Amino acid sequence: METGSPDDTGTTGAARAAGTAPDEPVWTGLPPGLLRMRRLLLVVWLGLLTLAAGVLPALFLGPAWAALALLPLALAVWGWVMLERNWRSWRYAERADDLLICRGVLWREETVVPYGRMQLVEVTSGPVERHFGLASVQLHTAAAATDATIPGLDPAEAERLRDRLTELGEARSAGL
Repeated sequence: METGSPDDTGTTGAARAAGTAPDEPVWTGLPPGLLRMRRLLLVVWLGLLTLAAGVLPALFLGPAWAALALLPLALAVWGWVMLERNWRSWRYAERADDLLICRGVLWREETVVPYGRMQLVEVTSGPVERHFGLASVQLHTAAAATDATIPGLDPAEAERLRDRLTELGEARSAGL
């Protein structure tokens, strides 16, 4: 194919083979450990609520009141499905000048954080996250509204991302 021909779209060979444009970001989803952790927390908390809603009224008010336990059980089933939909909606992409974070099932939200605007990149991991081998990356910028978080990453990936974002942020902010 000749340069400048109508069939030449300007895509690279790898991008053309993959069927994407070169400017199309490469999205990375969150690991399944985050979904497992959130589902376990759902089962634990709604399991306790189910026991409280079923056992206590049954003991004090009569066995018919144990039917109240069906409401938290229905909520657990609904939550189980919704947690997976939410988990699937999270993704991020590293581009040349910024980081994209996309999330949301009903209300899609895409955050663009320019590397030169980042002031601080934190890696955090609470006790439950550490138990599941997860960590979160939080990006702080001068504008509080653009602070962004990527939850549930593998700790090695979170540290790699922190180091890369810090390096790119220092390189992009040198001209400011």
